[in-house]
Amino acid sequence: MSAMSKLPADFLWGYATASYQIEGSTTADGRAPSIWDTFASKPGKTLDGLDGTHATESYAKWQDDIALLKSYGAKSYRFSLSWSRIIPKGGKDDPVNDAGIKHYSDFIDGLLAAGITPFVTIYHWDLPQELHDRYGGWLDRRIIDDFANYAAVCFRAFGDRVKHWLTINEPWCVAVLGYCVGIHAPGRCSDRTKSPEGGDSATEPWIVAHNEILAHAQAVKIYREQFKPAQKGQIGITLNGDWCMPWDNSPENIKATQDALDTAIGWFADPIYLGYYPASMKAMLGARLPEFTPAELALVHGSSDFYGMNTYTTKLIKAGGTLEHHGLTDSTFTRPDGTQLGVQAHCSWLQAYAPGFRALLNYLWKKYNMPIYVTENGFAVKDEGTKPLSEAVEDTDRVNYYQGNLEALLAAVAEDGCDIRSYYGWSLLDNFEWGDGYVTRFGVTYVNYDTQERVPKASARFIATWFKEHVAA
Repeated sequence: MSAMSKLPADFLWGYATASYQIEGSTTADGRAPSIWDTFASKPGKTLDGLDGTHATESYAKWQDDIALLKSYGAKSYRFSLSWSRIIPKGGKDDPVNDAGIKHYSDFIDGLLAAGITPFVTIYHWDLPQELHDRYGGWLDRRIIDDFANYAAVCFRAFGDRVKHWLTINEPWCVAVLGYCVGIHAPGRCSDRTKSPEGGDSATEPWIVAHNEILAHAQAVKIYREQFKPAQKGQIGITLNGDWCMPWDNSPENIKATQDALDTAIGWFADPIYLGYYPASMKAMLGARLPEFTPAELALVHGSSDFYGMNTYTTKLIKAGGTLEHHGLTDSTFTRPDGTQLGVQAHCSWLQAYAPGFRALLNYLWKKYNMPIYVTENGFAVKDEGTKPLSEAVEDTDRVNYYQGNLEALLAAVAEDGCDIRSYYGWSLLDNFEWGDGYVTRFGVTYVNYDTQERVPKASARFIATWFKEHVAA
């Protein structure tokens, strides 16, 4: 790679957030509860017992957030819309909330006035509670029409200015964390001590995922037929998935590694980009894996204009696990010689390993042959939340993580020929980190949750400088 290698001038870079994680103001201007309001308010569901009632108060402080993005030189901002702000009860026959529409419309105008491209996620996990109460939310096929209607409301209201759409963020997490292990809203699983109201970990995640894929595809069909001809934007889905490598070179661990990738990524990517569920999943689940009708498959196959990629880490895979949502594999960060793969983050599931980031970009580009938008990537520094401010803002481990991954991304473009069009760091701000509450911090900006003061960290300065030097003028 020559020292002069640069990303193209139209490369989109910036930061990502999600509505429930930053907005707060959970009862303002007609917003109704989401499943995350309900779930996080239950004792024991978040590490610190807190919920998103205040978060970073970004609903009220949106102008501050835009000013922050501008000060960092960000070209783009990926944020999500709150369904229960826009259609408080959620359903296709329920009223639209004009105040919610106005808030996001003003915000989009503010971004554009600051020269920042909006990249909008329609659904980032905060289902209106009413739809869960009404028919079980993602467990019921009625969700498909309700989601498609909600998406159409968004296209109509914002699509004259928004040219980059994501339908659903990380459908794997919705299905597995919400309906299999029960650690995310709505908290359903087979363990009655965790989910007394019901849940079946053997069947529900596969049903939920199937309905998510169909809801996504239906929204895309509506966009392409009714809005894209005039609005000329693009639309896709964003999938989570970490790179997997065999723990050693044994045939069983090499096979297990592909099974792990199939279940983490192929579960959603294969139907959408290739037209079928992975064979390994069919073999594992049998009749429990729902089937698409020919008409549904025609709707699903090709229903994303790009590959939206959220990724954080790399795992070493061993055969013989018991969890179906990991493809009956086990994972570790410990190599056979006892060393660790990379620097440990605050959360147990994350270590820094830049070669894995490059390998995953190559895998996705070769397998699916779609332009890749990296829509989330980031690092939580160990014990950052308990450090004094002067230490917390000197976030060397996060700087090193971003440096490694950005250099890997540049190499994937310049040396490997991957078509990569964006990079969004997670996250603009420390925020409500789902089941971790406010204990885990992913922001490039330190947030004092008592005062809501925002203080840039070293990582924000590093990323701004890196992109200034590595994007063509």
